[in-house]
Amino acid sequence: MTLTLTPPTTLAPAGPLDVLGVPGQINLDYAASAPCARAAADAVAALLPWYASVHRGAGALSRRCTLAYERARQTVGDFLGTRPDDHVVFTRNTTDALNLLARALPAGATVVTFGGEHHANLLPWPRGSVRLPVPADAAGAVRALDAALGELRRGNGPGRELPVLVAVTGASNVTGERWPVAELARVARRHRARIAVDAAQLAPHAPVDVRALDIDYLAVSGHKLYAPFGAGVLVGRADWLDAAPPYLAGGGATSHVGAATHDVRWTTGPARHEAGTPNLLGAVALAAVCDALAAADRGALHDAEQALLARLRDGIGALPHVVELRTFGPDAPRVGIVSFVVAGRESDEVAAHLARHHDIGVRDGLFCAHPLARRLLAEAAARTGRRDLPPTALRASIGLGSTAQHVDRLLAALAALA
Repeated sequence: MTLTLTPPTTLAPAGPLDVLGVPGQINLDYAASAPCARAAADAVAALLPWYASVHRGAGALSRRCTLAYERARQTVGDFLGTRPDDHVVFTRNTTDALNLLARALPAGATVVTFGGEHHANLLPWPRGSVRLPVPADAAGAVRALDAALGELRRGNGPGRELPVLVAVTGASNVTGERWPVAELARVARRHRARIAVDAAQLAPHAPVDVRALDIDYLAVSGHKLYAPFGAGVLVGRADWLDAAPPYLAGGGATSHVGAATHDVRWTTGPARHEAGTPNLLGAVALAAVCDALAAADRGALHDAEQALLARLRDGIGALPHVVELRTFGPDAPRVGIVSFVVAGRESDEVAAHLARHHDIGVRDGLFCAHPLARRLLAEAAARTGRRDLPPTALRASIGLGSTAQHVDRLLAALAALA
């Protein structure tokens, strides 16, 4: 099957932010993995003839690749608004990044999160972590966190202030609803806690600035940010990362290895957690997309996406047999993600039908956020009074390359299922 670029009638102007696609196939599954941007593909193609080792060679090819890798680190850090003393650690994806952070927690640390998180932000944290209920709205999330952190600090007692980390999503991978990150960060700061943000779904749709939000750690996946070459990042405060044992033990993470079994000194900085040969192509691809987005009119892209999202949600709302899932309410700010169910039809069967008969790709299931998805399915049944809603859901997600025609094709196909 031959890959080609989608037509120019997309959210992105012609150029670096064109996305690759297959003619005739409608991809509405960006929240799982976004298509590759031209900028990422071009950056990888340009570097491939020079491909060589990073940080491990004196030849011209190795020197060029080392420079490209470290420039990519700087570019990604600048794109995400990191502070001068923050680390930018390349990982495989957001899950990998948050697992790294979980390994770097100081002894006795407590993690506070919400039940609405993706599994990547639920499962890595140590036993004893606090999981708050899913709030009814953004303001409820802020109040709940304030109360929980206040209780934790009172429970520590004088002289026993242990580290606390708040871990929260920037935008839900189930509903697309944006969480009040800046407000949650202010609450965390007031209680002398740190905050980590899972920005896997937020960063592809909106600018994310670590300094402006006053957050401590941020995790991003390249494959959701139009750079599907196996790289992600964890950015944030250096002290916890430099104090923790390496996430991986191996070459590049050490400053000294002696003859004795445990005679090892680990380096500091990002290299401490990047043992082994790094993913040069993934880092360069991700940096190229960051550069392209930084140069684009993000406001115009946002407005175009929101218009498509409104078209999709309005269309779903007009279908009596289709029910949208939501947490915060119909008017909450959100990115281009909509989850829904078709009454009387199993979601996996609907997804297969859309693919087979309409060349439309959507996601079905519980979206690696089982506690939240099951709760929202139960709430949808209670809200509508229907007893014929399936136990799993469907998700349509849009981004660069999505068009009104794509949305209309999906709505027409769903209408035909009545």
